[in-house]
Amino acid sequence: MASPTNPLLCLMSFLALFFISLMEGAKAGSLEDLVYCLGQSGVKNVTNSGFEDLLNFSIQNLRFTEANVSKPSVIIVPQSKQEVQKAVICCKRHGFQIRLRCGGHSYEGTSSTAEAPFAIIDLMKLNQVQVDVASETAWVQGGATLGEVYYAISQASPSHGFSAGTCPTVGSGGHISGGGFGLISRKYGLAADNVVDAELVNANGDLLNRKSMGEDVFWAIRGGGGGSWGAVVAWKIKLLPVPPTTTVFTVYRAGIETVTNLVYQWQTVAPNLDTNFYLSVFVGANLSGAPNQGISAKFLGMFLGPKQDMLNAITSKFPGLGIKPQDCQEVTWIQSILYFSGIETSKIHDKENLRDRYLSDKNYFFAKSDYVRNIIPRSGILGACRILEQEPKGYIIMDPYGGKMAEIRADSLPFPHRTGNLYDIQYLVAWYDGTSNKEKYLSWLRKFYAYMTPYVSQNPRAAYVNYMDFDLGTANHLLNGSSPVETASQWGKRYFLDNFERLVQIKTHIDPDNVFQNPQSIPPNVASEFVDSL
Repeated sequence: MASPTNPLLCLMSFLALFFISLMEGAKAGSLEDLVYCLGQSGVKNVTNSGFEDLLNFSIQNLRFTEANVSKPSVIIVPQSKQEVQKAVICCKRHGFQIRLRCGGHSYEGTSSTAEAPFAIIDLMKLNQVQVDVASETAWVQGGATLGEVYYAISQASPSHGFSAGTCPTVGSGGHISGGGFGLISRKYGLAADNVVDAELVNANGDLLNRKSMGEDVFWAIRGGGGGSWGAVVAWKIKLLPVPPTTTVFTVYRAGIETVTNLVYQWQTVAPNLDTNFYLSVFVGANLSGAPNQGISAKFLGMFLGPKQDMLNAITSKFPGLGIKPQDCQEVTWIQSILYFSGIETSKIHDKENLRDRYLSDKNYFFAKSDYVRNIIPRSGILGACRILEQEPKGYIIMDPYGGKMAEIRADSLPFPHRTGNLYDIQYLVAWYDGTSNKEKYLSWLRKFYAYMTPYVSQNPRAAYVNYMDFDLGTANHLLNGSSPVETASQWGKRYFLDNFERLVQIKTHIDPDNVFQNPQSIPPNVASEFVDSL
């Protein structure tokens, strides 16, 4: 005799299947129908074959250029906000998933890959930046790179800047969507903290501003992760005052004992320096420019002010670093951006280089992230250095928090990593030799990450959404009996902590059909809505 059916189990199974079908979207229509719809709508720049050069131009991690990686059915390059609206409508109507792309720096390739038939909407042509010095604001189109933003601001005013990251080819849209930590975040907060308005194309193709989208959605798009809410076609940002003189330096220190001691001291110094100071450290066995003595540390310093003031501060707070006047260079604010951008030293006086969207030094890489709330003991740092000695292609970057970052409430924006965080760690392994040794590199980094478990944030072990990490879980692997929201909480609570539930509620409101998605996007709470309707 068959056992009686459990109604709750049936309901959960139905909801899981319902969500999976929702995630996959409607069965994709024909590519010809999509292209026809785009053409009839006046979307002109549409490529559905022979697009390898265009596709790879903005893929910055070579892991996602391989032949076995999924490719889009079509690449759409809108020339206007209206074309973005029409592209969204056509993709939705014909069942093609949407991938939004600007700079293409997604660590897990979410701006250029998908499992279902998909279209890339590449915003690279929406890259205008209109600066209004009188109001100390600028409208930045969603396809502008950080380099283009910095360049435009510097053209309009030598005494203004913006709080964002160092890599000029990073897309402002994705960067701000995840929060956007940068060189002057200790003084002014994140990029997202300095956004005052936005224009968003939602899942219905409507163009919304701050007033029409509402404060909840405006909150969500500023740090709630890219690819979940719609296409941000423009941000209105606050310009931030910068002094006429900025001081920068880069110094290397070698030897495992020296590095261990300096990094141990750095933990107590860097987060507590004056907010005009930014002092990060790279640690690895093969750092470019370092002496060939095994483990080295590269200390990067920036001070909003003249050299002597910087020297007075660093020598009193961190004498062990041994900074000398000849190590330091006085530059303008925009030259400091070029200095830290990775552009060749000989080119840092030519800010035109910031407008180049093409990243010339591409490689394969894999990354993870952590937040540190308590000082790591010397023994822990020594152990980390010994692991780094084993893989010359691996390194870590440690960015200090404190200052303004510690003053902003954790729920002020979706980005919650504020008070109590001393610094973040980015673990990377980067290589040029194709995929033959990929698994070895990935395995090494995962073991390193496991080693660090006792020393970093706990319950949950937090991570930065702009350093996306599929090891934390993806929507493509729903757990038995788990709802989509429960599954997403694996990574969502690590990226957003207590803000995750609010993000789910907002996603349910603005995009209940999950038109804008990726394997780690915020899901709509379709299960609870369905249960509530019974």
